[in-house]
Amino acid sequence: MLDNLQQEVKSPCIGVCAIDDMNGLCQGCYRTIDEIKGWWDMSQTDQKNLLSTVAERESALANFDD
Repeated sequence: MLDNLQQEVKSPCIGVCAIDDMNGLCQGCYRTIDEIKGWWDMSQTDQKNLLSTVAERESALANFDD
């Protein structure tokens, strides 16, 4: 059981919880409401996949804003 705790995937939440009305994403972690609510019920694989998606969203939005 300790191995599972050591492998816990850290939530991307940074405490800036505000949903952008234009794209439906949190301005702090780039997740949707459903992704935020479902985080703790996701498998570690799904969490890691979502982190990749979040990184892609953040990059795309940062490039779009420039």
